[in-house]
Amino acid sequence: MDGDKAPGPDGFTAAFWHTAWDFAKEEILEMFKEFHENGSFLKSLNNTFLVLIPKKYGAEDLGDFRPISLVGGLYKLLAKVLANRLKRVVGKVVSNAQNAFVMGRQILDASLIANEVIDTWQKRKEKGLICKLDIEKAYDSINWKFLMKVLQKMGFGPKWLGWMWSCLSSAKFSVLVNGVPAGFFPSSKGLRQGDPLSPYLFVLGMEVLDVLIRRAVEGGFLSRCTIRSGGGSNLHISHLFFADDTIIFCEAKKEHLTHLSWILFWFEAASGLRINLAKSEIIPIGEVDDMAEMAAEIGCRVGSLPSHYLGLPLGAPNRAPYVWDGVEERVRRRLARWKQQYISKGGRLTLIKSALAGMPIYQMSIFQMPKIVARRLEKVQRDFLWGGGSEEGKPHLVKWEVVCLEKDKGGLGLRKLDVLNKALLGKWIWRYAHDKNNLWKRVITAKYGQEGLGWRSKKANEAVGVGIWKEILKESDWCWENMTFSVGKGTRIRFWTDIWCTSTALSQIFPHLFVMAVQRNATIEEMWDHNSGQGGWNLIFSRGFNDWKMDMVGDLLQSLRSYRPSLEEDMVVWKGGSNGQFKVKEAYRLLACPSNIILPARCIWAHRVPTKVAFFAWEAAWGKVLTLDRLQIRGLHLPNRCFLCSCEEENVNHLLIHCIVARGLWDIILGVVGVCWVFPETVKEVLISWRGTFVGKKRKKTWSSIPLCIFWTVWKERNKLAFTGGELNIQKLKNSFVCNLWSWARLYMGEEALSLIDFLEWLAIK
Repeated sequence: MDGDKAPGPDGFTAAFWHTAWDFAKEEILEMFKEFHENGSFLKSLNNTFLVLIPKKYGAEDLGDFRPISLVGGLYKLLAKVLANRLKRVVGKVVSNAQNAFVMGRQILDASLIANEVIDTWQKRKEKGLICKLDIEKAYDSINWKFLMKVLQKMGFGPKWLGWMWSCLSSAKFSVLVNGVPAGFFPSSKGLRQGDPLSPYLFVLGMEVLDVLIRRAVEGGFLSRCTIRSGGGSNLHISHLFFADDTIIFCEAKKEHLTHLSWILFWFEAASGLRINLAKSEIIPIGEVDDMAEMAAEIGCRVGSLPSHYLGLPLGAPNRAPYVWDGVEERVRRRLARWKQQYISKGGRLTLIKSALAGMPIYQMSIFQMPKIVARRLEKVQRDFLWGGGSEEGKPHLVKWEVVCLEKDKGGLGLRKLDVLNKALLGKWIWRYAHDKNNLWKRVITAKYGQEGLGWRSKKANEAVGVGIWKEILKESDWCWENMTFSVGKGTRIRFWTDIWCTSTALSQIFPHLFVMAVQRNATIEEMWDHNSGQGGWNLIFSRGFNDWKMDMVGDLLQSLRSYRPSLEEDMVVWKGGSNGQFKVKEAYRLLACPSNIILPARCIWAHRVPTKVAFFAWEAAWGKVLTLDRLQIRGLHLPNRCFLCSCEEENVNHLLIHCIVARGLWDIILGVVGVCWVFPETVKEVLISWRGTFVGKKRKKTWSSIPLCIFWTVWKERNKLAFTGGELNIQKLKNSFVCNLWSWARLYMGEEALSLIDFLEWLAIK
């Protein structure tokens, strides 16, 4: 549980209960025991604050607000335990058409299936209808007795039903008006957004609509899209659910829409869930006549392709740049607010990482981003990083390729969008090999077929349409180069041609033996002899061996020595992962351009040092700070004299290290610890060489931040002299440095925080 979420009426967050567990656990466990035995708890624990969150800018009507429930901390602990139990079985009692809150299923699955269904219809030139339905105030209107009946029919026992009824019926609400509660009132229906149980109970309630649609399809009252398989059985797709977002595929027949309207009416009567006609639409596929009449049967509007489903493009050409217009617009809208403020480069870096860089990821996780879109979005990030809100172009001091390197490789840790897109799409290749029987995988298998023993789908040789899988398959090669097999039963792994016991296939390591092998396409299970005692490898070759080939056989048997089939299932393993599972972060590092750059990242990005200071130190380590020498290189005709000492030409290494004024700050620290140091030539070498071996362990964090504090203090003083004039005050500069360092060190020391007078003595203690 997130410890920082808003508390309920009791005022306690999950973080509080975690901290207070040692002395509160007995009473909490007693409450759990009472609930387990009697199905009840103190009613005041289920009191709830209602907060109205606007859904959009300029919200005025009540419907423009989303009620969020702030439930009490103890009730949330109890509900979380029940929800964790419930989510283990939800996938067993709901159909494959439901993609929300079921382990192993994702929101992206529904988008993939919907686009592949539309692509199938369009390429077969068939007519059809897509009904996009949205349920009005879904959580707020579901009937409790309906939910209890559904749970009972699904096989949940009386005790569980009693627990659920107690959690639902004991809730009381108080609306927060300007942050102040206005009395409590009971409720007779609905689920609370904020209750850990609500998502799973809602999914179980939606299963009734799923059953109604399936029975209507089986009875011929509704139709469906049939995905014809090349060899196996056909797959039928009639509908998809993601919580309250429903999409139905049917033939363009008026009577089918009539039957659908009846189903929705019956479902509303039983559950209390009503279709929001203002947000629902029917979309024709192909040339469909009488669309207005058909829309009147449901009572919703007529839409068209391309559209959107679950916030992703639906039925759009996947290579079209305009598909990404919405993403670009959201990025520019967010930037417009930031550009009105002065934000340091460190702050801009934080905003790019936390907000801008994440905006395209949802769509990039399933669609291939055109190169022109990636260039535009990266340009927006570059311009904001180096220029902020400035209308005039500011110099980009470091190449974008370097900026996008990992911090320990000399970059800022931003990501190249095209490489990130490849890593995100590569996860689908992994999932196809790893997932068992998910609906999205069955759709792809039925539409494109499988290769080999079912680990891969066949190549899509069709024309480009609105299907997504053809673009995803382009990432297949590099993914499989980084996957290997873990042997279980051995029924789905080729002995000679798959990678399972060595870093490459046995056919490549032992090509002469492979040529002579009788069973070149045999599986591991077929090559294992179960009848010879404890079992052994049954290697059959077409002819005898000479001496040197016998050595090869010995090497082969040595490679096989620690492997044997088991009763487990065969699996794929990601070679680059820490636990054999595919992770986008690790895949990105694998795909990113290798770099041999050495930069002291730990010293630059020191703990608790302000990001703007670390950013400046990073620029200085690259020698890219806009000192006078670099301004001259950029074409500005300026006299070059150091603003601090007025003796030598200004460059970043002189200014921050070798200038006599800067040396005064270095001498303060070196004098305190009694060390003489021959200074390196460059800022980068200083940071690499800066060690705290002669200070105490507790002081190393402060010690590592000293160069950054000196750099920042000197740079601020230099800029003050350059832009506002005045005279240099050495003593004031030294005081500023010591105060800055002391304020940073206090963040490390915590309860040991010292006065400024004692600080330097503390730093010198070994």
